[in-house]
Amino acid sequence: MVETDRSSGPSTARLEAFSDGVLAIAITLLILEIRVPEVQPGGSLARSLWDLWPKYATFAVSFVTIGIMWVNHHALFDRVVRIDRRLMFLNLLLLGAICFLPFPTAVLGDYVTDPTQGHIAAALYGINMLAVGIGFLALWRHLLTHPELRAHDFEDEHVRAGLRRTIVGPIVYCVAIGLAFLSAPAALVLFAVLAVYFAVGRISRTRA
Repeated sequence: MVETDRSSGPSTARLEAFSDGVLAIAITLLILEIRVPEVQPGGSLARSLWDLWPKYATFAVSFVTIGIMWVNHHALFDRVVRIDRRLMFLNLLLLGAICFLPFPTAVLGDYVTDPTQGHIAAALYGINMLAVGIGFLALWRHLLTHPELRAHDFEDEHVRAGLRRTIVGPIVYCVAIGLAFLSAPAALVLFAVLAVYFAVGRISRTRA
């Protein structure tokens, strides 16, 4: 293990603790939009529960996505030994975009199957995710230009590799926003595929 010097500036401990708390709240808020259905006399509870499938689907995609964000955020800051003021503000902007995610998740869950309103709902979700992707890119870019913030073994080539992997997100989210105006369900599938991409990529890099 490479020894790191955390005495040369503010450590990452408080930033990581704050970020963990924000992500925990954001991921918990997702479930609040799935409510017990009211079954009218003579109705079917099973059918009412089935009709909530768009809510289940959007919850699952957002839950997995935020979970992967937490894993990748932790992995990134595990290689950062100190922080500066700009990095704190960039991280705050990223957290703001993640905090907003429960809202477009709820909107998409309500309208993903609506042939007239679903396009806007899916585009809103994509725009939010694009903002999150840009937030991660900003963190990577700042670390590239400020090597003094990184662990000694976290070299420029590693940061550039992280930038290349991360930029896939914003590119695909732009595609998804366009796809949303053709098919909201197809855009939701693309959001799910991108979540799987980042999850599998993270696992393979951990094994390497």
